[in-house]
Amino acid sequence: MSAEAPPPGTAPRATPETTFEDFLRTDIRVGRITAVEPLPGARKPAYKLTLDFGPEIGVKQSSAQITARYTPGELIGRQILAVVNFPPRRIAGFKSEVLTLGVPDETGEVILIRPGEDAPLGGRLF
Repeated sequence: MSAEAPPPGTAPRATPETTFEDFLRTDIRVGRITAVEPLPGARKPAYKLTLDFGPEIGVKQSSAQITARYTPGELIGRQILAVVNFPPRRIAGFKSEVLTLGVPDETGEVILIRPGEDAPLGGRLF
């Protein structure tokens, strides 16, 4: 499960003001990519990611439309941030359990969000 970037050349609209309590309901954690495979049947090229979030959350799967910027070899071992408390979604028959987070580059391709330094697996964003 990955968020789709806005079309190239368009700026995302600002969302309405929210509260700190709303932010706290979104559980964003550090995970490590342990496996990457192509996701056949996806509307846009995507990978199936296997992510380790440590002993509290465990291993989860995510689909991610990141094939334009990343090869599987570049992704293995990389830490990322993901929302771990959204309900799972089926994408091309694949159960995506977490939302891998990213931001668009200048052409709209996804740049993954990751810690600046190695962080404990399962560490929560605050």
